[in-house]
Amino acid sequence: MKVTKLVKNILSKYESDCPGTKANLARILCTGKLAGTGKMIILPVDQGFEHGPARSFAPNPDAYDPHYHYQLAIDAGLNAYASTLGMLEAGADTFAGQIPTILKINSSNSWATTKDQSLNASVDDAIRLGCAAVGFTIYPGSEHALDLFEEFRAVAEEAKAKGLAVVLWSYPRGGNLSSAGETAMDVGAYAAHLAAELGAHIIKVKLPSDHLEQPEAKKAFVDAGIDLSSQAARVREVVRSCFNGRRIVVFSGGAKKGADSIYDDARAIRDGGGNGSIIGRNTFQRPREEAIAMLTQIVDIYKGKA
Repeated sequence: MKVTKLVKNILSKYESDCPGTKANLARILCTGKLAGTGKMIILPVDQGFEHGPARSFAPNPDAYDPHYHYQLAIDAGLNAYASTLGMLEAGADTFAGQIPTILKINSSNSWATTKDQSLNASVDDAIRLGCAAVGFTIYPGSEHALDLFEEFRAVAEEAKAKGLAVVLWSYPRGGNLSSAGETAMDVGAYAAHLAAELGAHIIKVKLPSDHLEQPEAKKAFVDAGIDLSSQAARVREVVRSCFNGRRIVVFSGGAKKGADSIYDDARAIRDGGGNGSIIGRNTFQRPREEAIAMLTQIVDIYKGKA
């Protein structure tokens, strides 16, 4: 594994972390077709737990098999594969060492009646499975947000002490947020900043709209003349909110949509200075060859070739 000057520069911004954690961040940054570029694409497959098997995998029945996702991430040349305990356990031996993995520690489900997550795995599970990182979700704005923050603090502290990297899904929802507010510019930037403040190494957020939800934040955006005119400009503001680019930030793909829209999102992330995509349903719900072709195109976009 060659660690480029660019990757070394990214690692230097994590000033408190031990060599083990930095080595695992380097594993993710230096794997796959984007190795050494500072860009990354991660395949997340926690949707079976979150939404149920048919909603997640029926569009492409091969995806019911956990091995399918490992192999898709490897063959597409991705940086890492993130999933739940059972999914990773089902392929951990077969695919050991072939791609960095991220164990999703907590999850919600479609039957849950509150905006909360259950802890379903541990840092020791991640070490046992050879993972490079643990993943965790918080819901800023929900009635359970403060409890989730505290749960994350404990998980992150243990993971860092044991040399793992930490990926934080920061998804505003619940509480007094409107539906539009969940992806509002001010709310998304705040959620990203909270993830940085809580100590995440890699921050995962949704692409923001140009909507401004909170009156006080709207005034601050307007008074400062912050550009919201394009998706790239809004990505740039999220990156700035992550300690002025000192933390890695990737953007989720969301529900399945058209290929052109996905490519436009990737160009906006690239042009706005984001580190990449964490894209699940938009790939594994498509036939394998179509998914690989799509991921190859996204790689080319991040390399500036498309």
